[in-house]
Amino acid sequence: MNSERNSHRSVGRPREFDMTQALDAAIRIFSERGYHGTSIAELKAEMGLTAGSLYKAFQDKRDIFVAAYDRYKQVRADLLEQALSSASTGREKVARVISFYAMSACGETGRRGCLAIGAAVELVLSDAEIAARVAGHNRKLVTRLEGFIRDGQLDGSIRHDADPASTALALFSYLQGVRIAGKTGELENQLLPSGEAILRILD
Repeated sequence: MNSERNSHRSVGRPREFDMTQALDAAIRIFSERGYHGTSIAELKAEMGLTAGSLYKAFQDKRDIFVAAYDRYKQVRADLLEQALSSASTGREKVARVISFYAMSACGETGRRGCLAIGAAVELVLSDAEIAARVAGHNRKLVTRLEGFIRDGQLDGSIRHDADPASTALALFSYLQGVRIAGKTGELENQLLPSGEAILRILD
């Protein structure tokens, strides 16, 4: 009879873990070790899940990665919006984006690395869906930078002879590169000055 009651209690029981915390843990380990370097056993331990809980929530390692990637990009987007909220001129908006990425490349976060640049790039040649996700986010950032440059040219904070499209791509390349540079920690004291240097292409 006790076993029957326990059986009824387990049916429809809510998930026993915090999905946000679990995905944040997955982000950490995927960022540090890459997709192929991360095992299901490591994910299970890092996320604090039993095998049963993990496979009720996710189909496989790829499924965990996609959910972690989407959360990572959303968290980063929200933080960037906060950084941009008080920027007024186009140049100031570009400067906030550059500072945001340069700061992210410093300290423990920088040494852990960027999930999008690290683990996701491992998969773009073999997984069309993830490749489309990465390409879409990259395209959105480049387009946004181009818009900020055009805003700056209209408000007088960015030189008028700068080509918005090519300048946006140059800035985007810096943003990706600075996250890679932060991975070892050796260049940390140069990361923020490098952001100031790249901004000079707008003057």
